Amino acid sequence: VAKHPEIKALMKPDYNLIWVVVLMVLAQLTAFYLVKDLDWKWVIFWAYVFGSCISHSMTLAIHEISHNSAFGNSKAMWNRWFGIFANLPLGLPYSISFKRYHMDHHRYLGGDGIDVDIPTNFEGWFFCTRFRKFIWIVLQPFFYAIRPLCINPKPITRLEMINLLAQLSFDVVIYYLWGVKSTFYMLAGSVLGLGLHPISGHFIAEHYMFLKGHETYSYYGPLNLLTFNVGYHNEHHDFPNIPGKSLPLVKKIAAEYYDNLPQYNSWIKVLYDFVMDDTISPYSRMKRQLKGEVKQD
Repeated sequence: VAKHPEIKALMKPDYNLIWVVVLMVLAQLTAFYLVKDLDWKWVIFWAYVFGSCISHSMTLAIHEISHNSAFGNSKAMWNRWFGIFANLPLGLPYSISFKRYHMDHHRYLGGDGIDVDIPTNFEGWFFCTRFRKFIWIVLQPFFYAIRPLCINPKPITRLEMINLLAQLSFDVVIYYLWGVKSTFYMLAGSVLGLGLHPISGHFIAEHYMFLKGHETYSYYGPLNLLTFNVGYHNEHHDFPNIPGKSLPLVKKIAAEYYDNLPQYNSWIKVLYDFVMDDTISPYSRMKRQLKGEVKQD
């Protein structure tokens, strides 16, 4: 920032995010209606081909909202309510809890017992062969859901209860209006999109140490268009208060800091390399023993 003070001008909300999220919710509602009378094979097909992409993209919209990118820091609660709204087509309550744990991830990256992005010891011990690592990728949604309960359980908050009740009410309405196929499409899209899916490569690409000494990696491929530029991950950790839309400008302005860092251009290749490289496993993360006072969200 001292060398490139113009970066400060990028530290502002991205109001276009609001309209993009609204359109994504409407797109999924339309899909829920369209699949209600399809054969099961087509429900499953569209859940993976379309629903999974929208669902995973929405989780990354919620990631943006968790950083108050929709309405700004001055309207933090507006972002929390909007996150609950964005959560609806996922079928599972996610937004409020994600925000709480994700702030810890930024403050204490790799912090043992704090950062729940770090796999558990069981994951590292058990998923150590090629076949098991493949299964681990398929089951990523399951592990991301239970890991906080194992590593860093937190008291349930009022907002989390509201998120849960809003989500259950929405799911019941979808089931009542359009039946089991629409409900299945909604839930299956979320689970499939976060498991064995090209976009899921970002889970591994971001912080798994394919090269010793490099803890965070950026991805500059085309799937950033669907993921709110989450691939610009070094840039994001340097400036978490800059919306994803503006992260390519950060890289352009401060190119000397980013161009020579290890980077990816294919999340599919990241997934393939993770499975096939016997030196990489869920253990391939930097873990830190934190000292001093730890302030969690």
